[in-house]
Amino acid sequence: MAKKFIAVAGNMGVGKTSLVEFLCSQYGFAPVAEPNVANPYLDDFYEDFSRYAFHSQIYFLAHKFRLHKELERSEVTVVQDRTIYEDAEIFARNLYASKHISKRDFATYMDLYEAMRMDLSPPDVMIYLKCPVSTIRKRIKARGRPNEQAVPPAYIRRLNRLYEKWIAGYSLSPLLIWETHKMDYLTDLVAHIRFRKAIEAFL
Repeated sequence: MAKKFIAVAGNMGVGKTSLVEFLCSQYGFAPVAEPNVANPYLDDFYEDFSRYAFHSQIYFLAHKFRLHKELERSEVTVVQDRTIYEDAEIFARNLYASKHISKRDFATYMDLYEAMRMDLSPPDVMIYLKCPVSTIRKRIKARGRPNEQAVPPAYIRRLNRLYEKWIAGYSLSPLLIWETHKMDYLTDLVAHIRFRKAIEAFL
C-alpha cells in the first residue's frame, strides 16, 4: 500500500500507546512516540508555571514542528502518538485558560502555530480516541505511572473538554473517532473486526 501518515490523538489514558502498538504489529507500520526532548525550561516551569509556561510551550512547539516535517518525508507509513495540533489546541490553550500564559503571549504563540500549521501537510487520517473521565482515572490508577497518580480529576476534565471542542471542529484530514470504553478492539472480536474495517477504509 502507499505510505501514509497516521496520527493518533486523545487525552491521557484513552489508549493511544496501545493503538500505536496494535497498528504497527498488525500492519508493519513505524511507530513515532512523543519526543522525549530535553526542554531546558521544564524544571523552571515546574517551579513557576506562570513565568515559564510560554517559554516551555514554544520549545515543545518547535520540536513538534520539526518532527512533523520529518514525518512528511518518511518513506514508510508512520503512526504518530500525539500531534503538534494537540500541543497548541489542548495544552497551550489549557495553560492560557488557567492564566499561566498571558493574553498577549498566547496571541503570539497562536500566530506562530498558525504560520507553522499552514506549512504542514496534515496526516492522511486522524484517529481520535475518546473516553469518559471516570474510565480514564481508572486506567491511570491501574497502569500505575508515578507521575500520573497525583493528576487532579479537574485537570483531566479540562483537557477532555478542550479535546472534544477541538475534534468537533477538526477538518484538516479524514477523521476516525473510536470510543475505547465501548469498543475494545484488543479483547473483543467483534470490535476488533469493526476497527480493522474502519481503519483499512483509509489505507
